[in-house]
Amino acid sequence: MNPLFLTDGYKTGHHQQYPKGTTLVYSNFTPRSNKYAPKGCDQLVSFGQQMVMKQIHEAFKKDFFSRPKDEVCGEMKRELSMYLNTDYDVSHFEALHDLGYLPIAVKSIEEGALVPMRVPVLAIYNTHPDFYWITNYLETVISNLLWKPMTSATIAHAYRKLFTSWQEKTDAEKGWFVDWQAHDFSMRGLDSIDATISSGLGHLTSFSGSDSLPTIFGARKFYNEEGFVSGSVNATEHSVMCAGSKDDEIGTFRRLLETYPTGILSVVSDTWDLWKVCTEHVVTLKEEILARDGKLVIRPDSGDPVDIICGTEDYTKSKLSYEDVKDMPVAHPSAKGVIELLWDVFGGTINEQGYKVLDSHIGAIYGDSITLDRAEQIFQRLEAKGFASTNIVLGVGSFTYQYNTRDTFGFAMKATYVEIDGVGREIFKDPITDDGVKKSAKGLLTVAGDETCFLLVDQCTWEHEATGKLKTIYLNGQFENQTTLTEIRKRLTNL
Repeated sequence: MNPLFLTDGYKTGHHQQYPKGTTLVYSNFTPRSNKYAPKGCDQLVSFGQQMVMKQIHEAFKKDFFSRPKDEVCGEMKRELSMYLNTDYDVSHFEALHDLGYLPIAVKSIEEGALVPMRVPVLAIYNTHPDFYWITNYLETVISNLLWKPMTSATIAHAYRKLFTSWQEKTDAEKGWFVDWQAHDFSMRGLDSIDATISSGLGHLTSFSGSDSLPTIFGARKFYNEEGFVSGSVNATEHSVMCAGSKDDEIGTFRRLLETYPTGILSVVSDTWDLWKVCTEHVVTLKEEILARDGKLVIRPDSGDPVDIICGTEDYTKSKLSYEDVKDMPVAHPSAKGVIELLWDVFGGTINEQGYKVLDSHIGAIYGDSITLDRAEQIFQRLEAKGFASTNIVLGVGSFTYQYNTRDTFGFAMKATYVEIDGVGREIFKDPITDDGVKKSAKGLLTVAGDETCFLLVDQCTWEHEATGKLKTIYLNGQFENQTTLTEIRKRLTNL
């Protein structure tokens, strides 16, 4: 696609609408509010700027500058003349093609940093006076590509904080486990492969487990990653279990254990009767499971995640403690839940903090409809029953990463400074009908502070604007200050 199409239709006339003598437009991309964000997302993870600029750069290089001028500009003239019902003048597009590169400077907060609301994560302005219009012509595509990876990275970080807090409370020795405790299963529910890459890489800023394979390609292409990107395990799906037949489900389990004598093996276990798997099949196969050099992971896939994992008896609300009722007969295995049922069969250890940890040969994962609230409830209920949070891996999918919009963090790209006839003019918006969220910064901007506290400073001079935490990552078709996924992960882990 001709990348000149990657904008809102109304922007195609803006080059004529700025005041005569305009030579520069300076804009910023900022999260304005976390009003609609999940609980715990008080700061934004800066992520995706390098990826987005590489996508934009590649689109213009391949599909605009490398194609004949008459072809790409003629296409815009033909289409926009029909679109706007006028004889559309494409001389500004032709001049850009003659220039041969995008005449812009893009500055970014370091990726992997935590940024408060209303602090810009990106600034952009044109570097050639003839192309003042290009700054906000690119607004739409920048917004389209950038809000998703930042939103997913921020939500992933909220999961990371939650999981870490419970791990430190209930299983302090197993800090490494958190890297793998949230597994990305979102690909099938996201709206495109591009979204899988951008959102999936956002997940990988905080975790290492993912079944979204396109993220490996994305990490290599956009973040120069050469080493490890993500990992997963051998795992079944319902078609495998069904093919083995309901009558011989235990035979399918046995065949899988023989096929994979070592390592982690995840088996979906609710194709028919989860409770039969947890009370009969694993008992029959106990010695074979314990003899493996690895772990069998039981995967429920239906029902309320909290109740399935923890049981229907909620000891956080009961007047009786778990110890008071643990030996009482129960009407159905579902009252105990998967973790307690596996403990009944395999046992485990009591860690230094006094919490039960399942035998290393057995485990569980639940990957359907997990949210931050449900994860919190699962850990609360496990703790009330005396189990460490590290007894469960949670699959985080499109229920978490797709149910978001640009408004989740109120992202907007707004111009705050222009130069007209060589004179700077500070501009801003402050709608009287708004509640203050849409009020923009004013003039040139810088971001002060350090990685523990960023602060927006507006109405700057150019000298002041050149300082601070917004660093140039793209200038006149060239990339600067590039980073890797490994570096981003390290920064975020240390915060």
